Amino acid sequence: MPENDKALTPASRGKVSPYPIEHFVADVEETPVQPVDSSTADGAPRSIWGEAWRSLRKQPLFIISALLLLAVIVVALFPGIFTSEQPNDNCLLANSDGGPIAGHPLGFTQQGCDVLARVVYGTRSSLMVGLLATLGVVVVGGVIGALAGFFGGWVDAILARVSDIFFALPMILGAIVVVQLPFFRENRNVWTIVLILVTFGWPQVARITRGAVLEIRNADFVTAAQSLGVSRMSALIKHVIPNAMAPVIVIATISLGTFIVAESTLSFLGIGLPPDVMSWGNDIFSAKPSLRTNPMALFWPALALSLTVLSFIMLGDALRDALDPKSRKR
Repeated sequence: MPENDKALTPASRGKVSPYPIEHFVADVEETPVQPVDSSTADGAPRSIWGEAWRSLRKQPLFIISALLLLAVIVVALFPGIFTSEQPNDNCLLANSDGGPIAGHPLGFTQQGCDVLARVVYGTRSSLMVGLLATLGVVVVGGVIGALAGFFGGWVDAILARVSDIFFALPMILGAIVVVQLPFFRENRNVWTIVLILVTFGWPQVARITRGAVLEIRNADFVTAAQSLGVSRMSALIKHVIPNAMAPVIVIATISLGTFIVAESTLSFLGIGLPPDVMSWGNDIFSAKPSLRTNPMALFWPALALSLTVLSFIMLGDALRDALDPKSRKR
């Protein structure tokens, strides 16, 4: 029964109200249609990476860090463009700790080598260690974290305990101990330093990956894929891991700068890359005895190291803001 009829008594039903209600309909000309927000439904919806790129293009932090890193990569790939000198050639003791002169704008080291050439050619080794170590920890930590988060149970328990053991070991301290072993001490090169850094650096990536996989494994699209007959391993590889990579990429970008610092620290202590390998850490170590008489020999490789690490940190912060849906401003 309509609500209006409920309010009427049986005696009053069927009677016409003495106060008829007038209905007013405005003319269309008097109420023109106002413009509203328009949206196009033709374009495909943007993915998380499309939205992230759209946000990154508007961030000055990303633009500055990307330009700095692009310059570092160009220097590492084409060092001959920036200097005509070789780092170990024409090292004359007569130029020991000499200041800037024509053709040598940054001066000379204690051994009489050109500082600019050593800084330029040291970019490749330092950047290579950072990139390879980051790739290694993403692969190792990503696989362990994905398996632990997706399968859970005893797999998660075992992998989590192994991760806790390595996570409790400080990376620098552990690297100092391991590099003193006979095999690593006699075979110090880029690959052994990378192996040591990966050994102590993967637990952080594993934890981040595990948390991301735990959040995604029960999503509707994963459940639908398994309902259609997709195996658990295929669902993990094709659906879960691609959607869990955003936080991993952010932490990997920041960790890249950390690994460059770790290599420089080991080289500064004299237990990193061998002296014949050009790196910023070795240059800082070589300039330590002449710090008071020629501080600029230490300043320039330290500046290159600081700018590179700062660029990776800024890039990681920009990626985190772009890939985090909660931080996006719509």
